[in-house]
Amino acid sequence: MVMRKLQLPLSQTQKVRFERAIERLQSLSSTANSDASVIVTDSIPVNHDDAYLKGHGTSEVDGELLATVCGVVERVDKLVYVRTLRARYKPEVGDIVVGRVIEVAQKRWRVELNFNQDGVLMLSSMNMPDGIQRRRTSVDELNMRNIFVEHDVVCAEVRNFQHDGSLQLQARSQKYGKLEKGQLLKVDPYLVKRSKHHFHYIESLGIDLIIGCNGFIWVGEHVELRDPMAIDDQKDEEMISSSAENTGKEQIYTLLETRQTICRIGNAIRVLSNLGFTVTLEIIMETVNLSNSKNVDIHDMLGSEFHVVVAENEAERRRTKRKK
Repeated sequence: MVMRKLQLPLSQTQKVRFERAIERLQSLSSTANSDASVIVTDSIPVNHDDAYLKGHGTSEVDGELLATVCGVVERVDKLVYVRTLRARYKPEVGDIVVGRVIEVAQKRWRVELNFNQDGVLMLSSMNMPDGIQRRRTSVDELNMRNIFVEHDVVCAEVRNFQHDGSLQLQARSQKYGKLEKGQLLKVDPYLVKRSKHHFHYIESLGIDLIIGCNGFIWVGEHVELRDPMAIDDQKDEEMISSSAENTGKEQIYTLLETRQTICRIGNAIRVLSNLGFTVTLEIIMETVNLSNSKNVDIHDMLGSEFHVVVAENEAERRRTKRKK
């Protein structure tokens, strides 16, 4: 486990408390896995009697396996490699990603993904607003800006890799597409672990949370997914006949309580990122609940005291979890 140095002014008491919490976290990590983190030239323990494969970030010198980069040792069957920390996003097919549109080009959108190249979302790989599966026409191409424009935040899935190394994206499901009424956060990609679930609906708060594998995280007001094919003509007529002013207000304004909740969750993610803790729904919600129980104001969550409290709480949580 590699901890970050907190870049915040700490009082003497806070500094002692923080260092004590970090020592407890490091001792728990080292006890659980003695070779969890390594730096350059560190020796990686392996069983030489069994065959093993040298992976990325490793080199064999005089019969000893050494690390050539700083990071965390990973083992997959016989393969031993070092996963570098604070590296840029390394995509895999099927990854859920959040990005920002930077260009509307011919039959495609270019999307920033915190990768060394931009992602490409083709018009043909996009779920059309009418929900009908059909060939894209020149009219659809002319109306591309009605779907996404520059600076829009979107969610998509990695489809494949192109020959030049760029990513091909797809958004053929209702859960993908444009994200509104929320805020986009950025953390180091290594703090996000790939899992089966990256879309989270926090029902008690009415908040949607999308943890992108590329380190972009979206926190926003919950949006009901609707299948356009399931909307009958009567509902369409009711939507058309509704007041345009009321519709505009519903789309533009978000309740103050919801905006405050979004900011609180966003600050919880920022605190976890500053401390170098893995960002998961469980830890995010525990940090949010901790701020509420301590009556910490949303703005004060970014202060030194709350960072120390979160570090102490995380050390206690891991100690309790290990006892079970």
